[in-house]
Amino acid sequence: MTERQGLGIKSGDVVRVWQKIEELKKTKQANKKEVMTKNVRKQAFEGTVLSVKHSTEAGATFTVRKVASGVGVERIFPLYSPGIDSIELLRRTRTRRAKLYFIREKAAREARRLLRKQLTVEPRATVAEEAPAEASQEAEAAVE
Repeated sequence: MTERQGLGIKSGDVVRVWQKIEELKKTKQANKKEVMTKNVRKQAFEGTVLSVKHSTEAGATFTVRKVASGVGVERIFPLYSPGIDSIELLRRTRTRRAKLYFIREKAAREARRLLRKQLTVEPRATVAEEAPAEASQEAEAAVE
């Protein structure tokens, strides 16, 4: 608990949260009984901290956002949850806001801007097709 207090997570930091995930599996034994076995694995969630609420109190939470396959994913983690194995602080960033919720709209705005650019730019195939025709005309003129 004191280790997580000492991290001092702030908005703008890039963190990797290792979460414990329990998987239940049914297996049949020789005497035809089904036995449930638990398998615990760790899964990482790496992203930017958007907000930290209730700093280091017992109910403290922090929100982490990452972009996976072009889709923004956010998760809210309780700071002192036993389901969290460890929290790695990868990079600190100086921010001028306590809550970085504007990043949600900023990412969507940039995606729309890129789509607009793709629609307005002409395909390069038409330019490439014209170039060989001009070169052949110049070659014919040089031969004459």
